[in-house]
Amino acid sequence: MFFDPMYFVFVLPALLFAMWAQWRVQSTFGKYSQVANSTGLTGAQVARQVLDAAGLSNVNVERIPGNLTDHYDPGAKVVRLSDTVYATPSVAAIGVAAHEVGHAIQDATAYAPMRLRQGLVPVAGIGSNLGYILFFIGFFISSFQLATLGFILFSAAAIFAAVTLPVEFNASNRAMQLLDANGLVTPQDSGLARKVLDAAALTYVAGLAQALSQLLYYGMLLSGMRRSND
Repeated sequence: MFFDPMYFVFVLPALLFAMWAQWRVQSTFGKYSQVANSTGLTGAQVARQVLDAAGLSNVNVERIPGNLTDHYDPGAKVVRLSDTVYATPSVAAIGVAAHEVGHAIQDATAYAPMRLRQGLVPVAGIGSNLGYILFFIGFFISSFQLATLGFILFSAAAIFAAVTLPVEFNASNRAMQLLDANGLVTPQDSGLARKVLDAAALTYVAGLAQALSQLLYYGMLLSGMRRSND
C-alpha cells in the first residue's frame, strides 16, 4: 500500500482549516438563529419580498429539508431554503435568504463569474472524480503522460473553487445591500447577519485551500516523475 508522509504535510493544514471553518459557520449560524430580527419576517418572506423588489417574481421560493442546505437553482429558477431558514424570523435566516437571492440576481443579470462557474460545473465534476484516479494510475505504472492528464483534469476542480470565491463574496455583498435597500434590517440586524455570511465565506476559502494543497502535492509527485524519466 502506498503511503507518503508528505501528503499530510501538504494537505493537513488545509484540512484542519476546513474543519475549523465548518465549525465556525455552524456555531455562528446556530448562535444568531436564536436572535430575532427587527421585522419579525421569516427567511422565506424576506426572500420573496427582495425577489419581487428586484423584478424577479418568476423566481420561486421553496422549502427543503436539512440545515444550511440553502441554495439557488439557476436551472429551475428557484431559491431553496432549509428548514432553519425558511420559517425562522432570525437575523441568521434573513442573511442566508438574502444571500441566495443575491445568486438569483447574479443569474438574472448574467454576472460573469457566475456564468463561468456554471460552465465549469461539468468539467470540475469530471476532474475531481476522474482526475486523481488517472493521476495515481499513471503514477503507479510510471506513465508520465497519463499522470499529467490526471493532473490537468484535477486542476479544473481547483479552478472551480477559485471562481466560486468572487461569486459567493458578491452574493453576500448584494445580500446586505438588498436588506438595507428594502428596509429589512436595522444597523444591529445588519451587523449580526454579516457575521453569519462572513463565517459562511470561510468555508469557500477553505475549499479552495484544500483543492490547491492537493494540486500542489500532485504537482510535486509529477515533477519527481519527470526528473526520474530524464
